[in-house]
Formats: sequence, structure tokens, C-alpha cells
Amino acid sequence: MRTREGAGMQERQWITARRSELDALAEQLTKQLQEVEVERDELAIAERVLNRLAEQAHADAEAADSVAPVPVKVAGRAVLLIPHRTAATRPTRARCPSASRKILAIVREADGPVQVRAVGERLGLDASVRGKLEPLRAKMTKLADRGWLHKRPDGRFTARS
Repeated sequence: MRTREGAGMQERQWITARRSELDALAEQLTKQLQEVEVERDELAIAERVLNRLAEQAHADAEAADSVAPVPVKVAGRAVLLIPHRTAATRPTRARCPSASRKILAIVREADGPVQVRAVGERLGLDASVRGKLEPLRAKMTKLADRGWLHKRPDGRFTARS
């Protein structure tokens, strides 16, 4: 009988030892599962934040596309400010005053760099009187400053691509 009792005791010890190993493994796996769940929750939050940022950027881009020029008073006259050009903007009615759109169209239609005099002639201004071209030169310089045109060192203008 002692051999059976000795064998039963060894089996009980093995069972107890194995149960302890499995309990430790279960505890370790539970801890790992909790860590995985925490990380998945953090990823879900990060994904929501990125989606909100993308939606906001999209809404901001749409709002920027629909911004109309702002009328202001200069020397007692109402004028429209020329907005700065961005990579995605085109001269539409909502963005540029009509005189600026005409100037841009003339410069774009030209084969190369154009002088202020040539643009003035196309607009119907008296190009023989220098003072008549100065306001046009100022508008074209302003368009260049805002990124719509490129002013060359020789004073001629080209369209930005």
C-alpha cells in the first residue's frame, strides 16, 4: 500500500505544482491582456483625434476656398483687398476683384513676360500718359506681392504656375 500512497502523493504534488504553474501563467496572460486592451483603447482615441483633425482641416480648406475679398476704405473709397495666393487657389469671383482677374487673364494669355504698358493697352488705358499706368503698375505689384504674379527684375510680369 505504501507504494500506492507514495505514487498518489507524487501525483498530488505534481498536480499542485502544475496548478501553480498554470495559475502563474493565467495571471501573466491576464496582465498581458489588460496591457493589450489599454493600448487598443489608446489607439482608438488616437484614431478619433486624427479623424477630427482631418475633418477640421477639410472644413478649414473649404472655408478658405469660400473666403471673399474684404471690402475696405482707402482714401474714402471702398476697395477690395487682394487675398494671398495659396497652392490650391485660382482667381475666381469669390477670391479676386474683377480688375485683378482681368489683369491675371491678360498676363496668362501673353507668350512671355509682359510690360505694364502692354497690359494697360489691353485694358483700354491711355498708355501715352505715364500717370495713367501707375495705378495699374501698383495693382500688378500688389498681385506679385500676394503670389498671383511674378515680377521680374526688369519690371515685366509673368503668371505664376
